[in-house]
Amino acid sequence: MTELICIVCPRGCHLRVVEDHGYSVSGHGCSRGETYGKNELSNPVRIVTSTVRINGARIRRCPVKTNGALPKNLVMDAVKLLDSVHLYSPIRRGQAIIEDVCGTGISFIAVRDL
Repeated sequence: MTELICIVCPRGCHLRVVEDHGYSVSGHGCSRGETYGKNELSNPVRIVTSTVRINGARIRRCPVKTNGALPKNLVMDAVKLLDSVHLYSPIRRGQAIIEDVCGTGISFIAVRDL
């Protein structure tokens, strides 16, 4: 049995996941918690948020995030890619900053206009 805290919504349900011919989840307050518990053990994924350097804007860092969930084992590699990025203003919200992160088809996108 594995114990998890669900991060899908603010409730933070305490889940208990048992692996037996699939996964059985208890302690969830909604169906999203059940799905989260199963996925967290079989294929954990994360949305990645960070910032990158930018020139020509009134602030020095541009917030970015992935437009989809990356496999958890690729998160550190994805963040390392951001170290080499240096943007120049203007940047538009939704603009792709890095495409096809680690061969996943997921992109880092700008979260605000700068």
